[in-house]
Amino acid sequence: MAWHGQTGTRRRWIVGVLIGVMALGTAWAPAAQAAEPIKIGFGMALTGALAGNGKAALMAMQMWAEDVNKKGGLLGRPVELVYYDDQTKPAAVPGIYTKLLDVDKVNFIVSGYGTNVIAPLFPIAMERNLVLMGLFGMANNEKLKYKNYFQIMPSGPNPALGWSQGFFEVAAKQQPKPQTIALVGADAEYPHNALVGAREHAKNFGFKVVYDGKYPPSTVDYTPIIRAIKATNPDLVYVASYPPDTAGIIQAAQEVGLPVKMFGGGMVGLQFAALQTKLGSKLNGVVNYEFYVPEPTVNFPGINEFLARYQAQAEKAGVDPLGHYIPPFSYAYVQILGQAVEATKSLDQKKVAEYIQANEFNTIVGKVKFAPNGEWAKSRVLMVQFQNVQGSDVAQFKKAGTRVVLYPEDWKSGTLIYPYSKAQK
Repeated sequence: MAWHGQTGTRRRWIVGVLIGVMALGTAWAPAAQAAEPIKIGFGMALTGALAGNGKAALMAMQMWAEDVNKKGGLLGRPVELVYYDDQTKPAAVPGIYTKLLDVDKVNFIVSGYGTNVIAPLFPIAMERNLVLMGLFGMANNEKLKYKNYFQIMPSGPNPALGWSQGFFEVAAKQQPKPQTIALVGADAEYPHNALVGAREHAKNFGFKVVYDGKYPPSTVDYTPIIRAIKATNPDLVYVASYPPDTAGIIQAAQEVGLPVKMFGGGMVGLQFAALQTKLGSKLNGVVNYEFYVPEPTVNFPGINEFLARYQAQAEKAGVDPLGHYIPPFSYAYVQILGQAVEATKSLDQKKVAEYIQANEFNTIVGKVKFAPNGEWAKSRVLMVQFQNVQGSDVAQFKKAGTRVVLYPEDWKSGTLIYPYSKAQK
């Protein structure tokens, strides 16, 4: 009898506990739901040709996620970055993002680094009406006009023109005004786009094009190219190149003794410590594009603190020790996404996209407002000149004075040394 009584009591106790657990489970459900991370998914070049840039971008994005999570996350939920190595291969992109969306169930996607890996993302984003934040793509949305695309590179609403505007503006102000120009670039997508804009500017500013050439990306000896340019005796030389050819062209210009008034323009690679320290004083006089340099006129709120943290980690991580080019902008493009989520209090793609389109954002790279095509509403491509570079010490590039800003006027920090040969002395 006693046993049966104990059993009945025990059953009642078990049922009571189960009811209590179920009730608690119901009470806990919203909290558990709230604690689920907001996932941001992307592919990034961690191996392959652009791995150095991709790793630097990833580190900056991780810094942003750390900063957000220290403040309580987004919408009270932690942020989680879900990423895979795209190996700098456009063909890998569709598979990566399909997995991110269908298997990992990410809430938002952002692009990897560069024009070529952004292009294959558009069909996926457009089919699903997703917000797509782009990291340094050159005119990816020119033909597609996808309304939910937003690109962080400050090349303006017409990237091909905005990219080289400063070079031509600065040249046109010199006295006597230059008359002729040589255009040269690698036979690849970015140089093609950059040279389209350069040709248009040459026409608009009244510079006669005396040389317009391209070379295979596999080129290793640039001396014949520079000799051919020299033979046309141009006043200006505008170059659209990738890092390996950038170094080769500058070295060839030194060897040949290129007697021009302005030289540079669209040379990728001069933004990184590796080429800066390799070329050293050979850089003096080169006029080239930048997005951020440590000049007093380009001191955006939060940028110095970001760079101090980045540079402290960079050497150990094996990435660019300066971090002036890609890292601030890779932080900023997820910073904008996060601000839009907080402002709308929503993960709805349409609401977030509409908010990004309609509003200006305060970021570590300054104020950002997007044009209808997802590019910056106003170009802020800096045109700088290398000056007073001595030896190969990287520390000099952390300070003001080695890359003075010539353009735009609002950000100007120094004066052009003209002609090019004068800055070489």
